[in-house]
Amino acid sequence: MSTQRARGEAGPIKPRPSAITPLILDFLEWLAPGPRPYAEVMEAWRTSCPRLTVWEDALDAGHVVRRFAAGGGATVEVTASGRRLLAEARG
Repeated sequence: MSTQRARGEAGPIKPRPSAITPLILDFLEWLAPGPRPYAEVMEAWRTSCPRLTVWEDALDAGHVVRRFAAGGGATVEVTASGRRLLAEARG
């Protein structure tokens, strides 16, 4: 993932826009209707290609979150940041 930060600047590292952004938007659209089981997300979106890091980039940017429910397994859902990104992309 490409990142940018001004020298000496504190705070989270923000990803630079890249060719992968449309895929992240597709991922967020797919996930937006509601939480999905983690296993389903991994089956649909995980890849071993180092240039196609949709899941990892969305997670690192804070657009999705993995939650653990007692006895219910893990789920993945879009965060407020991810919903803002979708809203901006939709115009």
